[in-house]
Amino acid sequence: MQHKKTRDLALCALLTALALGLSTMENLFPVTLLIPLPGVKLGLANIVTVFALYRLGPARAFAIVIVRCFLGAMFAGNLSALLFSLLGGLAAMSVMSGLRHIRQLSIFGVSIAGAAAHNIGQICAALIAMGSVHVLGYLPVLLAVSLLTGSLTGFISGLLFRAMNHIKLSH
Repeated sequence: MQHKKTRDLALCALLTALALGLSTMENLFPVTLLIPLPGVKLGLANIVTVFALYRLGPARAFAIVIVRCFLGAMFAGNLSALLFSLLGGLAAMSVMSGLRHIRQLSIFGVSIAGAAAHNIGQICAALIAMGSVHVLGYLPVLLAVSLLTGSLTGFISGLLFRAMNHIKLSH
């Protein structure tokens, strides 16, 4: 029993570090060169989130998202981004947690819905931070982009699950 708890904790720490690394790496490559819209990111850390949700369950996936958001803001020295990261991440996790059991919805659909929810969460953060409803005009653009980013995350997550099915993890 203690061995399983230790292994689960170590796996959560590893996945948190991986998500943090992917998020940091993503910041090094300006996506705005491909998609010239402010604030648009591919959301590579969400690959880890989707993996954690399906393999470890919602409680551990939520914990990974929360820790990643806090550490990311702390390491970047940008605590103002914490609100955006947390609201986006928690909105995405909430939606994906609710949708993952719908049999007709694939990992692509869940991932796209998570990307859309993430953008809605970030717009909510902008409403709070800026105190203006004008940011709502940007939401349709972000939702359109979430089709692309959510599809990419879903595709890579699907590849990851296929690869993991061929690997026997020791218990």
